[in-house]
Amino acid sequence: MQYEKKKTRSVQGIGEGGAEYEIDGRCLVIRLRNELDHHNAVQIREEADRIIDRKNIKHIIFDFSGAGFMDSAGIGVIMGRYRKVIFIGGKIAVSNVNSAVDRIFRLSGLYKIIEKYDTVEKALQILMK
Repeated sequence: MQYEKKKTRSVQGIGEGGAEYEIDGRCLVIRLRNELDHHNAVQIREEADRIIDRKNIKHIIFDFSGAGFMDSAGIGVIMGRYRKVIFIGGKIAVSNVNSAVDRIFRLSGLYKIIEKYDTVEKALQILMK
């Protein structure tokens, strides 16, 4: 099945936390432009929650192509968004994860509840089935 981009695609823009928010159907793509750490976790969490609630989001993809590091605050952001969507049958995915962030995901056990994809497009293709 070939993935086709839906006309509902919209870009929310770059928030204060240095992330770009994009909506594709009921999927929110958070393109990180800085590290996902204690410096910007609150802003990313608040903006993501606002979009999730207002736009009826089911799935979330964190794109790490612009982030080379993640700390425990970043793990908290991902876990919190997981808790928001899991009860409506949603899923969390990550893409473009470098080796340092991949190690954090493995050590923290996050890969038990989220999927990793090479690209955002591949994640969208799987999640939007």
